[in-house]
Amino acid sequence: MFILMVVVFVLGYTMIALEHPIKVDKAASALILGVLMWVVFIEGSSSILSLGHSHAWKHFLESTALQDFVTRQPDATLLDKMKYFIIDHEIIHHLGEISEILFFLLGAMTIVETVDQHQGFKLITDRITTTRKIKLLWILSFLTFFMSALLDNLTTTIVMVALLRKLVGDKHTRWFFASMIVIAANAGGAWSPIGDVTTIMLWIGSQVTTANIIVMVFIPSLINMIVPLLIVSIYMKGNIERPNVEDSEESDFTSAFERKLLLIMGVGALLFVPVFKTITHLPPYMGMLFGLGVIWVTTEVLHLNKDAVIRKRLTVIGVLKKVDVPTVFFFLGILSAVAALQSAGHLGLLAEYLDEKMHNIFAINTVIGILSAIVDNVPLTAGAMGMYPILTDVMVQASAEPGYAIHFVQDGAFWELLAYAAGTGGSILIIGSAAGVAAMGLEKIDFIWYMKRISLLALAGYLAGIGAYYLQDILIFHM
Repeated sequence: MFILMVVVFVLGYTMIALEHPIKVDKAASALILGVLMWVVFIEGSSSILSLGHSHAWKHFLESTALQDFVTRQPDATLLDKMKYFIIDHEIIHHLGEISEILFFLLGAMTIVETVDQHQGFKLITDRITTTRKIKLLWILSFLTFFMSALLDNLTTTIVMVALLRKLVGDKHTRWFFASMIVIAANAGGAWSPIGDVTTIMLWIGSQVTTANIIVMVFIPSLINMIVPLLIVSIYMKGNIERPNVEDSEESDFTSAFERKLLLIMGVGALLFVPVFKTITHLPPYMGMLFGLGVIWVTTEVLHLNKDAVIRKRLTVIGVLKKVDVPTVFFFLGILSAVAALQSAGHLGLLAEYLDEKMHNIFAINTVIGILSAIVDNVPLTAGAMGMYPILTDVMVQASAEPGYAIHFVQDGAFWELLAYAAGTGGSILIIGSAAGVAAMGLEKIDFIWYMKRISLLALAGYLAGIGAYYLQDILIFHM
């Protein structure tokens, strides 16, 4: 049954990877996978837990939770204890952690969608007037890089692709620009605690702190974006052809004041989250939901006297219908599946294998980043978080190799490099990140076309960023 869990996971992942050929949304496959993993786990709990690979089970046997259960049910068998461990301990524990991420994402997506519905982002994008290809590419890339850090890479990609349709007429030129935007969005999201799902996970899990992730990952992320741009600058020439756009594509429902107000409030709400966590020490999702609540009240009051149709469109109630809920379900399913592997002990075995064969945080994270181009980076990050615990200074000193163990403390090099690798490695293939999948869907970018023209550029930037972090680590900590 231990091996069967791996088989089920691989089959589920195959379904997710083949989303377009089999025409089944990856969210549906992820939900089925997440449930089946726990079904196999609980049905085979006796054989799986008796192997001794589950660190969670070992800790549970020594915990007060087991003592309380035995007190309530003195006649409980070992199988009863195992089922109690899975149902009332592990599932509840992991559901709490997963829920923090899901509510954070749901709140963030709703805030950004509300700003977009009020055309707040047009205040930024309408200021771009150049027609030179290479100049426009650098402008859009840097704009994407910083917008992704403030908002998130998925939303930024959607906004920037929408902008491209107004700026670039030729399809293949637009494909190229959209692909470079994916690289910039993933790079920008990697160094911000709210810019990418994987960094959010590490931040919420306390592996990294806000100030440290910004300081330590910013330069590698910037290098990740600049290297492909420099290569492209050598051969890209000419001007873009603007598309023929009708002046009245759609009626404006918001005033200039409302656009500015919602843009300021939306970005302010997102930037407020790290401040909220630092001051209150409460989970970040509470700060995000608080910001959403304030914006919700503002939109209700702002459009109180408007037509019912317009009011419904611009208030949060109407905006919620446009939020990408399938993405939330996808994360729920895939994180649940990874949680089952963590509880059963598979991830612990993988950690031991990587340590034994590589025993180098740079090699381990480089592999994780490249794998994230093939499979989703969310479960890879969740897997790494489950494989390696956060060590304290006492644990480091007590370890056999304190020089190696120091990398796994909070804000250690392993976690910083994991944020970079998992966040940017997905750019190597267009299906490797949420931003890439969004761009692919919006612009119908061909997978093979991306591999031929973008993958090597993304790989060059990715490896250059790894090298930049390595040099940075040496200069700061080893000189």
